[in-house]
Parts: sequence; structure tokens; C-alpha cells
Amino acid sequence: MFRITFLLMISFTLLECQNIEPRQPINKQKQVFLNESAKRNKNIIAIEQSLFSKVIHQEEKLSFESSPQGFWFAYQNKTPLRDSYPIKGDRVTFRYRIEDINGNLLYNEKELGDVSFLVDQEDLIPALREGIKYLRLGEIGVFLFPSYLCFGYQGDGEKIGINQPLRFTIELLKHEKN
Repeated sequence: MFRITFLLMISFTLLECQNIEPRQPINKQKQVFLNESAKRNKNIIAIEQSLFSKVIHQEEKLSFESSPQGFWFAYQNKTPLRDSYPIKGDRVTFRYRIEDINGNLLYNEKELGDVSFLVDQEDLIPALREGIKYLRLGEIGVFLFPSYLCFGYQGDGEKIGINQPLRFTIELLKHEKN
């Protein structure tokens, strides 16, 4: 009798342990926040893209192209195809200025100074990290960057507001290949 009871207890224990699955915690407040945040970000992107469209249509001298990263660019000064674009590990030196989307100057080249960095290996705002890859030595590019590639929801605390799309003019001064 003891053997049968013991075997039954072991078999029940083994069968019960196989079916237990951990429950996922439900945090509705977090889900609501994430959904609202996603909606808000989609609206911001749509507004910024419509602003870019207006600026591009008003611009007569430059021919803008879109990039896969979500920004627009045009060449103010384009060089012949003899040089290559910067790639990861190359050291580049450039100067740039920052304007609001309407072309009002926020920071000039003297305020910002020349910047030297290793492509994709040093900390720099995403706008500059991505934009510099579209320039060859001596070229000057005009970039329309959405806020998420610039200073995002924080701004810079001085002249650049929160969620502000920006216009950068970048000149590639040096390009040392890795």
C-alpha cells in the first residue's frame, strides 16, 4: 500500500511540474505610456517631414535628396568623383554651422570650431555622424535633420529648443583614410 501511494505521489508531482508556466506581469500603465509615446513621436516626425517639404520647395538653388536615415541633403559645393566618402575608422576634420529650419543662424562656424573625429568610433550627435558620410573632401553639404538625429526632446539648453529640426551646413576639410 505504501509503495502504491508513494508511486502515485511521485507521478502526480512529475506531471504537475511540467505544466507550470511563469506568468507575465501586466503593467498597463507602462503599455499606455509606450503607446502614447510612439504616437507622439510619429506625429513629430510627420510634422518635421512636412516642414522639410516646404523648405525644399522654397529652395531654388539646391537640389535635395532624401537619405535612408530620414534626413535630407544637398550639395552647395560638389567636387569631382575622384575622392571617396569617409568610412568607419577614417579621421575627418570638418566645420559646420547650425540654423533653424527657416535658415536663421543659431551657431556659426567660429562658435563651434573645427571638429576632428574618427568616423563611427567617437561620440558625436547622430546628425553629424551620419551627415559627414555623405561628403567628399572639399565638399559643402546642406542637411535638413529631424530632431531625433539632433538634440531631440532635450534641446541644447541654450539656442536649440526641444524637438527642433535643424539645418546644418557642413564642410569636409580633411579626410585621412584608416
